[in-house]
Amino acid sequence: MSEPTWWTSLHARRGGRGPQIGALVLVLSLLGVTGVVWASPRVPTVVSDPMSAQEQALLAENEALRNSLDARETELADLKSSQAKASAERAAAAQREAARKSAAKAEAASQAQADAASGTSSSDAAAQRAEAAQRSAAKAASERALGAAQGRGDDLAAQLANARAQAAAAQAQTPAESPSPAATTAAKPATPSLASLLAPTQRQFGLYTTQAPFNWAEFDDVKTKVGTSPTMVGYFQGWDGPFRPDAVTRAWQRGMMPLLTWESRPLAAANDQAVDPDYSLPKIINGDYDAYLHQYAKDIAALGLPLGIRLDHEMNGSWYPWGERAWGGNSLNGNGKGDYVKMWRHVHDIFEAEGAHAYVVWIWAPNIVNALPSWAKSSAWYMRSLYPGDDYVDWVGLSGYFRPPYKADQTPTFDYTFGRSLAQLRSFTDKPILLAEIGASEIGNNKPAWVTDLFDAFTRPENDDIIGIAWFNQTVTTISGGQRVTNDWRIASRGDSLEAFSAGVANPAAGFVGTVAERDAARAETASPTPTPTSTTAAPAPTGTATGTESAATTATATASADPTETATATVTPTPTPTGTGTATATAEPSEEPSSSPAPTDSGGPSVPD
Repeated sequence: MSEPTWWTSLHARRGGRGPQIGALVLVLSLLGVTGVVWASPRVPTVVSDPMSAQEQALLAENEALRNSLDARETELADLKSSQAKASAERAAAAQREAARKSAAKAEAASQAQADAASGTSSSDAAAQRAEAAQRSAAKAASERALGAAQGRGDDLAAQLANARAQAAAAQAQTPAESPSPAATTAAKPATPSLASLLAPTQRQFGLYTTQAPFNWAEFDDVKTKVGTSPTMVGYFQGWDGPFRPDAVTRAWQRGMMPLLTWESRPLAAANDQAVDPDYSLPKIINGDYDAYLHQYAKDIAALGLPLGIRLDHEMNGSWYPWGERAWGGNSLNGNGKGDYVKMWRHVHDIFEAEGAHAYVVWIWAPNIVNALPSWAKSSAWYMRSLYPGDDYVDWVGLSGYFRPPYKADQTPTFDYTFGRSLAQLRSFTDKPILLAEIGASEIGNNKPAWVTDLFDAFTRPENDDIIGIAWFNQTVTTISGGQRVTNDWRIASRGDSLEAFSAGVANPAAGFVGTVAERDAARAETASPTPTPTSTTAAPAPTGTATGTESAATTATATASADPTETATATVTPTPTPTGTGTATATAEPSEEPSSSPAPTDSGGPSVPD
């Protein structure tokens, strides 16, 4: 018999079945719950697999794209805000300009009424002009005498003052600065006297770049590469803009003479737009632009700083509206014989009347004649007919380039390029000569030789009347001989061209550096018989021909060449190429000099030679 259990003992102690039934119910409940749990659907446990490297890269890329999109949206919002602000500023500027023009027009009308009320007769006006001309002649004579008397001492004093002003300006100069036309410096920079400018003791080295004198970045780069500092800075302006005192001030702050090419046409006019009736010479002569000219002259006098003005250059060509003759010899732009001289004297007299003449070096500068029609190049008569006279001009000049298309007999020499034209100039005036716009193309591989011969010519005493050059330092694409041609006029277009220029301009015998005594000493050291131009292998001539038909007439000393006038900016026109050989001399006057220009024809305007 087995031992009694705790259950039986308990039952025995308590007696009855109640507890047993309760326990049984508890056990059955637990079993039911267990069954329900086991019968329920299982929920799988989600286990995250580790992210692959590719997925991580894509996630990072998406995040970067989202950030970039946010940045672009912010940038776009800023741009829209900036555009709105700029638009508002332009509108305000337009309103100010309209107000200025309205005020100027009202002032001109008031002046006209005042002039009418004064009752000045035409005879009085003629007397005033005659008196102004006499004052001009006397003034020019006194300035020449004073320049000779002052001599080198005055020039050295001016150089010292300019050096000090240049050093001060260099400390405050910001290369990207581009001030408004009205901006001027409170303290005027030191300048040489007009008399010393008219009779320089050292040759001038001028430079045209795309932005100087309003921005010096390119100008300074060229100066550094050449190693010799320019003494003049050239720039262009049309008759649709006011006088720019900032240009003159900024030039003298660096000790350089400002050289303004002042064109009687809008600044942005194309160089093949030779016909513009609004800017014909008779309109200028008859006073249509007198209000503008008087104000321009007043502004120069108010500034009180000297500058050179090359007014309506290359007038012996047919590509500008101030020329008298088209290529075929007929009237150009409604202009007649003698109108150019009348226009020049009219402008000059206004400057004299307003006191601006005391600050201006007047530069009359035709084009080299090599590529002009026979009636303009065969002798000096046509060039002479355009000359205003010694009393109205301080320097005479020339525009001339070594460029394609080249003639079979052409040589890369100074005499070939400038000889014939210099002979014409020297036949009717002994004024100082400035080669006011020159350059050389790399096409043909003769640029270094031409540059070398240019400076060699300056060592020859017969060229001592040439007081300097102004180099056109730009690159221009044009149509030449029916082909698109890019001429690189820049001094540093290639290393050998830069080397030739740097060596030439730094040669004391050429007169661009040092004193006259140092120049003469350098010449004495290298004294040798005057070289005669030698023929070198000519550059091949392009198959194209010049626009326009040129007379077949030639002379014993030169052969005509068709050479274009072209533009680097809205206003700049490089000039026709060389054609004479050897040292040119003036040829005989033509047997029949035209007595007047033929009546204008409706030809649609002359073609610019290429």
